[in-house]
Amino acid sequence: MPRHLRRAAAGLFAAVLLTASVTTAGASAATSSGFDDWTCKPSAAHPNPLVLLHGLGGNGPGNYSYLGPYLAAKGYCAFSVTYGQATPAIPVGGTISIARSAAEIEAFVQRVRATTGAAKVDIVGHSEGGFQSLYGPKVRGYADQVGRVVALAPPTHGTTFGGLVSVGDYLGLRPLVDQVLREFGCPACDELIVGGSAVEKLTEGPIAQPGVKYTVIASRFDALVTPHETSFVREPGVTNRYVQDTCPLDPVGHVGLAFDPSVAQLVANALDPAHATPVLCAAGPPL
Repeated sequence: MPRHLRRAAAGLFAAVLLTASVTTAGASAATSSGFDDWTCKPSAAHPNPLVLLHGLGGNGPGNYSYLGPYLAAKGYCAFSVTYGQATPAIPVGGTISIARSAAEIEAFVQRVRATTGAAKVDIVGHSEGGFQSLYGPKVRGYADQVGRVVALAPPTHGTTFGGLVSVGDYLGLRPLVDQVLREFGCPACDELIVGGSAVEKLTEGPIAQPGVKYTVIASRFDALVTPHETSFVREPGVTNRYVQDTCPLDPVGHVGLAFDPSVAQLVANALDPAHATPVLCAAGPPL
């Protein structure tokens, strides 16, 4: 089995173990947490359900095969979505225009709120999903329905590297990604580079919206979103941090941020800072 598939499988296995531990904790936990469980009802401890946004060339269940169950094990209702598919027949998302994907994501936010009865959601986004977690509340105007945003390596100010579809590579989707790019192209790729139209729209005026708490997490070893600091939002109400500020020896790369136990704990702490716990540093996937 190729190395990237072994790593993904290991992450998924760990996530399944975490989910199982929650299930055995008792019926009360099971009714107030879950990953992609549409019967889940948020608990008083975590009243905002999570909307999980994948990276370009990936999909919701694959991109969050580790982090989704991890957060569910923390007591959240967590929901993933595959947005921006050029065709429903191929499970590769995020390649269509940023604006069209943003509209799909907003509709998903409304579905999560309506199904769970929650007034607000928290959003966790990775790569293009991180960009969308910033873009949607501002440009689509639903910031009043969002409590917290945690963005992992978003190309906030654009990237000088166009290979963001490496998320699909890691998930073993490269043949499908190639098929989508060959048949449908990738409008989002052009819109996310430095000077891209979506980047200009996001960065025109303040990015952070009143009432929303933002955390942006990047890696100093990211080879895709470069320069690394272009992920950050230097505005009031935004916490910017490198993984290596907490775990100096963690070699995690861009794609690996969604499969790194250290990053998972940083995400959990950002979502619930009142109950933050020390991060046990590990070595995330260096790609």
